[in-house]
Amino acid sequence: MASTVSRLHKLGLISPPSWLPDNVQYECMMGSVAYGVSTDYSDVDVYGFCMPKKELLFPHLAGEIQGFGRQVKRFDQFQQHHIKDSGSQKEYDLSIYSIVKYIQLAMENNPNMIDSLFVPDFCILHITKVGTMVRDQRKLFLHKGSWHKFKGYAYSQMHKAHLKNPKEGSKRATNVEQFGWDVKFGYHVVRLISEVEQILTEQDLDLQRNREQLKAIRCGEMGLEEVQEWFSDKEKSLEKVYNESTLRHSPDEGAIKQLLLQCIEEHYGSLDIAWSMLTKQCRG
Repeated sequence: MASTVSRLHKLGLISPPSWLPDNVQYECMMGSVAYGVSTDYSDVDVYGFCMPKKELLFPHLAGEIQGFGRQVKRFDQFQQHHIKDSGSQKEYDLSIYSIVKYIQLAMENNPNMIDSLFVPDFCILHITKVGTMVRDQRKLFLHKGSWHKFKGYAYSQMHKAHLKNPKEGSKRATNVEQFGWDVKFGYHVVRLISEVEQILTEQDLDLQRNREQLKAIRCGEMGLEEVQEWFSDKEKSLEKVYNESTLRHSPDEGAIKQLLLQCIEEHYGSLDIAWSMLTKQCRG
């Protein structure tokens, strides 16, 4: 099945690098769809990763010596938002990362990357053998650093929930007008803390487990003060959970790097020539 990037590119709706549409390895729906709180008006947030051209992964193959002369332009991600597909009557937001950037962020327990690896099966839009290799090893990325990352993101959402001057006509303005605060930021606070609690206690993640609570917040059944009190209580209790968790303290960088190299070899074949050229370049 063609990737969403490939389909939108063929329709002339997006302008990614020319090599990207045929090299997408994993795409999934994120946002409210993945968390089980979507409505008929929800945008489709698509996250995923691609396999860049070999010379972008290993710039020395293009003759580059790091720090000398012209450097190969790096590729980290392709993003495009508010893509209106009249055929499907949907509006897309795309975020497609280089497999290297994606795995690095996942190793750092970036909440968006972790969530994208743990979406329900029905949220997967496109997946190759390389994509399957990464998704099958998703628990390898989990470590206790998730507590600090997820809590930091939750603090950011809590701060935004208190802001009272949204852009006129925006969805946020509608939320503030209807409920007195932006309930979307509130449900993200609860979502993030509930997710990291699962990670620390179960070393696994079900994104839709708390969907009824999240729906209640989004419908205005919990006020800002109630969400803030819930967050404060949870933060205190999870400090103890963090200290007692048997989850690995930090990422197994060696194992994750091996997974990355296996993915690149699955796509491009043996990397022996790439390594030998790099060795010769360093010696020369």
